[in-house]
Amino acid sequence: MSLRHTRVVRGSALIAGLALAGGLIATAPAVAADRARLTAPALTGQYDVGTTDLHLVDSARPDPWKPERRRELMVTVTYPADRFADGPRAPWFTPGMSGVVDQALAGEDLLDLPVGSIDWASAKRRAETGVPVAHGAPKPVTLFSPGFGGPRETYTAIIDDLASRGYVVVSLSHTYESAAVEFPGGRLELAVPGGEIPDYEKKALDARVADSRFVLDQLTKITRGENPDAGGRPLPRGLGRSLDLSRAGAYGHSYGGFTAGETMVHDRRIDAGINLDGAMATAIGYPPGSPYVPGEVTKRGLDRPFLLMGAEAVDENGKPLEHTHRTPEFDRSWADFWANQRGWKRDLLLRGGSTHMAYSDLQVIVPQLGAHVTRERREAVIGTIDPRRSLAAQRDYIGAFFDLHLRGRDRHLFDGESPRHPNIDFID
Repeated sequence: MSLRHTRVVRGSALIAGLALAGGLIATAPAVAADRARLTAPALTGQYDVGTTDLHLVDSARPDPWKPERRRELMVTVTYPADRFADGPRAPWFTPGMSGVVDQALAGEDLLDLPVGSIDWASAKRRAETGVPVAHGAPKPVTLFSPGFGGPRETYTAIIDDLASRGYVVVSLSHTYESAAVEFPGGRLELAVPGGEIPDYEKKALDARVADSRFVLDQLTKITRGENPDAGGRPLPRGLGRSLDLSRAGAYGHSYGGFTAGETMVHDRRIDAGINLDGAMATAIGYPPGSPYVPGEVTKRGLDRPFLLMGAEAVDENGKPLEHTHRTPEFDRSWADFWANQRGWKRDLLLRGGSTHMAYSDLQVIVPQLGAHVTRERREAVIGTIDPRRSLAAQRDYIGAFFDLHLRGRDRHLFDGESPRHPNIDFID
């Protein structure tokens, strides 16, 4: 199976690189003299955005990877902020995570960058820290889950933007599966080495579903005026009153999209979900003849709205592939889910030279690296699609989906293909 194909259905070169980097973070790399500086894309919604991190400990659950410990998570809450408040912009990555990601991007399977090519210290999100929540009615809540082994920090472009459109977005890193998670005080917890597929991936999926449900429980505590942060760090002013958990969604990239659907099977608190280019099986059945173990969401479908958004790839022979429910030879799980889905459904394809990682921050980061990255590397990672048009389409369709199903506001973006977004094909 080609590397590009692997990225589509299971994970990514970024994730593989992160896993390797986890064992290298103690190395002090030399810093390049001409480091690239990164700028986060402007937000498109009406709100300024604030953000805070929560350290959550599930005292009732042993960690599935380290049973001698209680399960602990780091989550980021990104929210519409008071427009009259002003705070420092949040770092794109904390110092510990910057080192991990920097070495991952240096991997030969990804960008082959010299270590230290990016000025991470100056890289800032659009979200601000320490600012109160916007006044007004409570906002719908969405959970975001990253790709297999991936950190939540690599999806800020679609997280911060959704918050700017009036949503509270709670993004999770899944400890000991994510390549690295940084806890308060700079403590880094690295991924536990994997096992055999599908057992390892089923264990990871079960942990992700339990993580998501636990986070919903902790958000409920916040609405009651409690502070679940393990260190008792103060919450943003107004956060509890801003959470409308009667309107909750879930979305994610790759295995995170599978997580969104699987969590919906087990928890009716989630009203609508999106899968960004992720197979919904713990063993994908590709190449043909490989084991196929579909998830419960694949076998049972849902009675609530669910959106599939796929990308393009190539197989080991260079043959183009499209990730849709109409290509069961490529991903049988989407075809099976489509047949069983009882609620509202759409299948959209990001066309025009996209790749699996077009749904991550790499589509924002890589174009800013200029001559640091060869054209071949760039196209292998983020494709040939115009990254600005790709990101604009993702943001619009994610926002329009949740507007329709959590707010009852129909922006008519799902009526048919739009000239505003020529790279989005309606499959069904």
